[in-house]
Amino acid sequence: FENVQRNTTLNIANAKRRCCAVCTTLNTTARNPNFNPSRTQSGKSYNVPPSAEFVARVSGIATMAKLPYRETAEGLYAAFVGVPIDTGTSNRPGARFGPRQIRAESAMLRAYNSWTRAAPYESIMVADIGDINVNVYDLKDTCKRIREGYRKIVATGCIPLTMGGDHTIAYPILQAVAEKYGPVGLIHVDAHADTSDIVLGEKIGHGTPFRRCVEEGLLDCKRVAQIGLRGSGYSPDSYEWSRAQGFRVVQAEECWFKSLEPLMVEVRAQMGSGPVYLSFDIDALDPSFAPGTGTPEIAGLTTIQGLEIVRGCRGLNLVGCDLVEVSPAYDTTGNTALTAANLLFEMMCVLPKTKYYPK
Repeated sequence: FENVQRNTTLNIANAKRRCCAVCTTLNTTARNPNFNPSRTQSGKSYNVPPSAEFVARVSGIATMAKLPYRETAEGLYAAFVGVPIDTGTSNRPGARFGPRQIRAESAMLRAYNSWTRAAPYESIMVADIGDINVNVYDLKDTCKRIREGYRKIVATGCIPLTMGGDHTIAYPILQAVAEKYGPVGLIHVDAHADTSDIVLGEKIGHGTPFRRCVEEGLLDCKRVAQIGLRGSGYSPDSYEWSRAQGFRVVQAEECWFKSLEPLMVEVRAQMGSGPVYLSFDIDALDPSFAPGTGTPEIAGLTTIQGLEIVRGCRGLNLVGCDLVEVSPAYDTTGNTALTAANLLFEMMCVLPKTKYYPK
């Protein structure tokens, strides 16, 4: 009898809660015509993440920005995809856990960009398509798997938004991207040029991807900008090779104490109307902002400057973006991964077909 009575009481309470939720929705809609209860689920035209106004952030399986999971890129305009490797890392490991932590921290993201007024979920079809099945024992095989996986993604016309993983992944991704679009422009935001030739006898690693890309003709070298480079080097001019290829090199010291909006005006002019790939290493930011990375360098960019760079890519013909080198173990606060999640959201907001509300 006690069990029956308890169950009856619970059922009545649940019914009241459901009734109150419906009444609240109706009353809120009456008071505010812009209130949209459909934000609690995916819309019919575009995938819309559930709003934290209705669904707790801590609930559900972690996907990027709590978007729906899809097995393939078919039918998507853009897709978040993880590449969980750190086999190419030269210093502190752990970037293989980057995609997982970025997804977890991305639960804080909301649907609109409050400053730029970007409304991606009203204008582009986007989802999380999971991770590339990497081989953590064999870096060369992993590069092959990444290249093949991204060939399938870009073949559908989908724009990949990648969560790394160490920076090695940019090389096989750009192999696939250039196979479809031809040589691309590159906006490379990083503390390091990643143009080494051979390191410890190996030609593939997170310090070599853009040397390999130049050798294979994947980049339009006159349309390459490297921003935020800094730190000690192995020669008096660590960036001589980059400049010799025609890259624009912007060292971190040139960015101190200033807005980077004027710089991005020049970078947009440099990139022109051709296809552009954006590669953002989280260690471009000063380690006081983003300590959770494998190869930190002091005196880097601020998070504000990082946002200025990404937002400054609006209007470009972006065909792919990545955010790499998040190593969660070195930042127990989660702030590095949270910063990465926000930068990836900002990348989605500057894709060519994203809708903007007027200010």
